[in-house]
Amino acid sequence: MYESFFKLARRPFQLSPDPEFFFGSSGHKRVLAYLRYGLQQGEGFIVVTGEVGSGKTTLVKSLLHELEGQQDLVAVDLVSTQLEADDLLIMVANAFDIPHENTGKGALLKCLQRHMQEQAEQGKRMLLIVDEAQNLGYAALEELRMLSNFQMGNRPLFQSFLLGQRQFRDILRKPELEQLRQRVIASYHLGPMDLQETGAYIEHRLKVAGWKGDPSLTEEAYELIYDHSGGIPRQINLLCDRLLLTAYLEETHTIDRKLVSQTLLELQEEVHTRDATAEGPAMPSPATESQGTTHRARGTLEERVERIEAILYHAQQLLQRLSSMK
Repeated sequence: MYESFFKLARRPFQLSPDPEFFFGSSGHKRVLAYLRYGLQQGEGFIVVTGEVGSGKTTLVKSLLHELEGQQDLVAVDLVSTQLEADDLLIMVANAFDIPHENTGKGALLKCLQRHMQEQAEQGKRMLLIVDEAQNLGYAALEELRMLSNFQMGNRPLFQSFLLGQRQFRDILRKPELEQLRQRVIASYHLGPMDLQETGAYIEHRLKVAGWKGDPSLTEEAYELIYDHSGGIPRQINLLCDRLLLTAYLEETHTIDRKLVSQTLLELQEEVHTRDATAEGPAMPSPATESQGTTHRARGTLEERVERIEAILYHAQQLLQRLSSMK
């Protein structure tokens, strides 16, 4: 809607992960370095955690895009939901296009091992990237560890990158996962961006979309965007997309502190209205709500976006696999 008004080629702050928009903040560059290090090692687990919306999925897509021309690596990604151990093995088989219909667990494990050995004989190794790993139970994580035991001689056949939210770090500390923890060769927690990186992130995405300085953003606007988003990419995207829409509707080419404040108020009112409609009781007005209520409303919106994004991303991967089978 606002693209033509600002002469943009595309929406700069879409929520779906796109490697073309990848921004290398100090934290994101460090995560990619850890992932590349893991690829060089060719074994064990790399664990990356981060807050909701910190850019973990975008990192995954960027890495997979980078690996497309690498002939000796078969890499797939799996978006985890509440999977039991046997279901996880089936999902892994599906992800690698390994036939497994009407097979029990023992037969399925043999199919997986045989496929890995066949790939190794062709000079290839297998990499599984598990997103939302905090949703996996202990038994499912243990199955991943068992898969990492598959070897041909002294050569590992299988490697995993595990990406999850902050609570996944606590899960890995449990005594039940001691053996898996010993297989982790590197671990990193992706934190939020600072004010300077937030401004650079916004301008980077605008430039990828064809931005030539219209609209302009004041220094105070950047500061308020940072204060609200906390340097979390998804929160920045949510707010900046609405800012562009508001600027278009107001027919202004400058995003200043007043416009950001107005937009934040509108977003808060929308969240309260939706919550009141769903739950029944009226919510306090933005003028009288506490800071804690603001954080809860923001968390509710984050959770909704997280679920929608995971569903869309998983559907996209499934469609790509189905298209390749035609």
